[in-house]
Amino acid sequence: MKKTVFSLLLLCAAAVGANAQLLYKISGKGFAKPSYIIGTHHLANGSFAEKIAGVKEALDRSEQVYGELSFDDMMNPDSMKLMQASMMLPEGQSLKTILTPEQYKKLDDFLVKTMGVGISNPQLEAQLGRVNPEALVTQLTVIIYMMRHPGEFDPANQFDHYFQKQAKESHKPVGGFETVAFQTNLLFNTKPMKRQIEDLMCFIDHEAHFSELIDTMSKAFYNQDIKALKAVMDTKLGDQCDATPEEEAALIDNRNANWLRLMPAIMQARPTLFVVGAGHLPGDKGVLEGLRKLGYKVE
Repeated sequence: MKKTVFSLLLLCAAAVGANAQLLYKISGKGFAKPSYIIGTHHLANGSFAEKIAGVKEALDRSEQVYGELSFDDMMNPDSMKLMQASMMLPEGQSLKTILTPEQYKKLDDFLVKTMGVGISNPQLEAQLGRVNPEALVTQLTVIIYMMRHPGEFDPANQFDHYFQKQAKESHKPVGGFETVAFQTNLLFNTKPMKRQIEDLMCFIDHEAHFSELIDTMSKAFYNQDIKALKAVMDTKLGDQCDATPEEEAALIDNRNANWLRLMPAIMQARPTLFVVGAGHLPGDKGVLEGLRKLGYKVE
């Protein structure tokens, strides 16, 4: 989860260079028109897109937009039901039954401290009592970020959504690399319950660290600093709270490789603006380097 929040912001004009950019042009391999790719941040507002140099040109020149998901698919009633079901514990289970009394009290105390009301409150228990630990960490991350930064994040105007909205207004096709079923399963259901509980306890025990990490990621996003983003992604606590290599591969590397398999045919069909989490761009296994290895010019 700490890995699902990546991205960055504008350095000063003189510093904007190879390591300070969110938007890239993809050309070469005989394509008559270029495609583009931009990194996003799930906690950034859509209005920031208009402050990034070249965004209007990329949208105008692209004939379709591709995201991690198609938000139309994500918002249809069947997908909403699927997402809700993916975030819930199996029938007959609750946080109270899967956590030890000590863990449950720790969660209750944490919620009282951060939100003013604990899970032992009947109303909150009715809302969150059957949410699985991984989904709860995701929800708490957003809630705590919004509490620390009042007015900075508008869930109804997310940076991720901006580009698909613009495409629809221009009557351009919108596509997605992944299905809602795949992504919700990846985020909330692939880890064993023991590991999910461990993640929840780690979040509670190190809340200040993770909140600071998210703030640093957000600052990096608004600086458009890919180098700083990679540094944040590589930050480790040095204990069991760090993502395992297998968990990191599932969340980042394996998906990058799959997208890179799909992108050539998508670009061949139409000049495309790809919109993906900025954490997928940098590094030896990142999408930018992957495109270069495929023979494209990325600038």
